[in-house]
Amino acid sequence: MAIPVRPLLLQLLLLTLLLISIHQSHPAIASTFHLPLSKYPHSLSVTDFGAIGDGLHYDTVAIQSTIKACHASHHTQCHVTFPPGTYLTKTLFLKSGVVLDIKENATLLGSTKMEDYPKESREWYVVVAENASDVGITGGGMVDGHGLGFVKRFNMRKNVMVSWNTTGACLGDECRPRLVGFIDCKNVRVWNITLTEPAYWCLHIVRCENTSIHDVSIYGNFNTPNNDGIDIEDSNNTVITRCHIDTGDDAICPKTYTSPLHNLIVTNCWIRTKSSAIKLGSASSFDFKGLIFDNITIVQSHRGLGFQIRDGGNVSDITFSNINISTRYYDPSWWGRAEPIYVTTCPRDSSAKEGSISNVVFINITANSENGVFLSGSKHGLLNNLRFINVNLTYRRWTNYSGGLIDYRPGCQGLVNHSIAGIIMEHIEGLEVENVDMRWSDHQSGRWNNPLDFKPSTINNISMFNFRSSLY
Repeated sequence: MAIPVRPLLLQLLLLTLLLISIHQSHPAIASTFHLPLSKYPHSLSVTDFGAIGDGLHYDTVAIQSTIKACHASHHTQCHVTFPPGTYLTKTLFLKSGVVLDIKENATLLGSTKMEDYPKESREWYVVVAENASDVGITGGGMVDGHGLGFVKRFNMRKNVMVSWNTTGACLGDECRPRLVGFIDCKNVRVWNITLTEPAYWCLHIVRCENTSIHDVSIYGNFNTPNNDGIDIEDSNNTVITRCHIDTGDDAICPKTYTSPLHNLIVTNCWIRTKSSAIKLGSASSFDFKGLIFDNITIVQSHRGLGFQIRDGGNVSDITFSNINISTRYYDPSWWGRAEPIYVTTCPRDSSAKEGSISNVVFINITANSENGVFLSGSKHGLLNNLRFINVNLTYRRWTNYSGGLIDYRPGCQGLVNHSIAGIIMEHIEGLEVENVDMRWSDHQSGRWNNPLDFKPSTINNISMFNFRSSLY
């Protein structure tokens, strides 16, 4: 059965219009953006309010006083300026109309002490804005989460981190502060800034409308767990472009906890990660719709393009285009098994609802990987109408980690032994493959033995045109 091309054309048209908007005004998507409002915004320096910038003494009071004065200045845009120096701080609270302007050779350094963060764990950030509008961070400098200060034991497999759960303030082993967060905000802009060494998630966008993230560099320790690059949660109308992300955990991760996520565009980015470069989920209680990922380079990652739909949300109208992927094995303590493309809907546990994935297009994709593509729906959470157009897949081994495993984590079946295949397919209704070239290494240690692996009873309506599989 042929799959309609109309959703692809509509998404490509949307991408064209939105990229024009980005080119013209940077804070793209919605015309309601207000940053920047003037070429020469009002500004106040933190040093005028007593900040020292020696990296040893807390500058929190001085910085927060500057933010308060900037907010009260009655200017629609006000910059809080950080001259060169290192500014040690507890949690800072941004207010409407205020942009942190951290100049080149200036660093905002987060504390590692629990008492320096709010009592409510949801506010554990070095910088956070809540219920604010027209806020942002820029300047060419750095926000440093002091993440290595949370490492209890260095481990080449996965660092053991200091956890604050022994205090009863939170549960689990992920009780560390995030770096920068915007919660329930409108018109957020983060640009021309370096975010480094987050102890937990780095840039967190929560229930926000109209967010522009561009020209941002993110560096997280490669052995630190949970130091995601950018987490977009329950937020709409978001553009991420020209970002460089090199971190241990998921690089760009849309999530839905409390509401749907619509209209996300990611373009012109470079990514390396020990987990997924792009991952939808695993938090997925509500729908994802209208997402575009274009012109992205993924280097030496554990997984390339991933869907971990575990909580009943549905995914539709997603386009991946013009993407170069390199994936390799790392230690299995990290989720991922070197899959360039990974699409799954298995429920998190027996009580979870099964969500579906439909109308997903992969066009102009090149992958050089140690493992194959994994497409796995579930009995009541089918993969519907997937399209692979102009895709080049090259499979070879170059690390010494063992293969032959399928990774269903989190939940589901965990790690499962399975022979290596070019594309593994389960529970699919509608798959179109056009101009797909699959090349295999003939090295015996690779154990490549099956280009296409599927159970006919769970796969319906497959169309293949100009599919090639060969040794190289």
